[in-house]
Amino acid sequence: MTHGTQLDWPGTQDQLPPDTWGRRPDRESWLPWSFVFLIALLVAGRILLAPYLTAPALQTWATIFVAVCVQALPFLVFGVALSAAITAFVPASFWTRALPRQTYAAVPVAGVAGAVLPGCECASVPVASGLMARGVAPAAALAFLLASPAINPVVLVATAVAFPGDPAMVVARFGASLTVAVLAGWIWARFGRSEWLPVPRRTAAPGHGKWGAFVDAMCHDLLHTGGFLVIGGLTAATLNVVVPRSWLTSVAGIPVVSVLVLALLAVLLSICSEADAFVAASLTAFSPTAKLAFLVVGPMVDLKLIALQAGTFGRPFTWRFVPLTLTLAIGVSFVTGWILL
Repeated sequence: MTHGTQLDWPGTQDQLPPDTWGRRPDRESWLPWSFVFLIALLVAGRILLAPYLTAPALQTWATIFVAVCVQALPFLVFGVALSAAITAFVPASFWTRALPRQTYAAVPVAGVAGAVLPGCECASVPVASGLMARGVAPAAALAFLLASPAINPVVLVATAVAFPGDPAMVVARFGASLTVAVLAGWIWARFGRSEWLPVPRRTAAPGHGKWGAFVDAMCHDLLHTGGFLVIGGLTAATLNVVVPRSWLTSVAGIPVVSVLVLALLAVLLSICSEADAFVAASLTAFSPTAKLAFLVVGPMVDLKLIALQAGTFGRPFTWRFVPLTLTLAIGVSFVTGWILL
């Protein structure tokens, strides 16, 4: 949140000469030159770098980066809008009535509620932040954050289409993902500390109505989370190009290692949860349990999600919650795959 200078505050203009009212000399002096510098930089880059931008690896990197950002951006905007609507229009008393008062009971209810929100992991982060800001227990909001992108109807239908004639994979994905979300919420309720996850506080500016509060919250969250989405996309694209595909096929036949490899691949690829089932189905050399681990880990732990969590909730939270979620996702995938697949 930026703070205004002295010229921004009401009443201060009366203390200044009339010819300085509303003026910002510092900004007026550098803005035109900054624009000229940016244009010159773009022109120079176009002339000097264009011959070197045709390498296949660089083209692949650019394609992956754009794909990650483009497929995630609509869901991020949807999540930010929903979070802002929760902040502006839904009274805090609603959540106290909708969720059980006891945290351990509220966690599974919030996890199941994630099934009704069609969105990817990018949307779940701002929504979970908005829920916390409205008084929902952090453990319950985190269960919603993990469950929503993994068990919503769009994801389950996509999984059924990607694995035709194999309903066990759909059931396994739903059961394993919901189990991980609930377990992570319960563990955080038992061992989590308030200093690791400060509860977001959002208050409307004086004089703003509900729509003003909605616009303010949406603009703030969109600008804040959008930058971290770009960081996650850059990292995912780089690792996609750097990691050789031949490494994957060499470990596909080793049961435990193949599960760990696909879990790590899900983190690196950062594929939207609505599309990851088709990628998993294409990995024919791997076992169904390894594919299940790919489907469970991806919507809960990937690079863009890690960046969004760090930007929204802070690094102390991310350093603890990400390893917890990853460990649970891999362990539950092993057990669920052994039982159902």
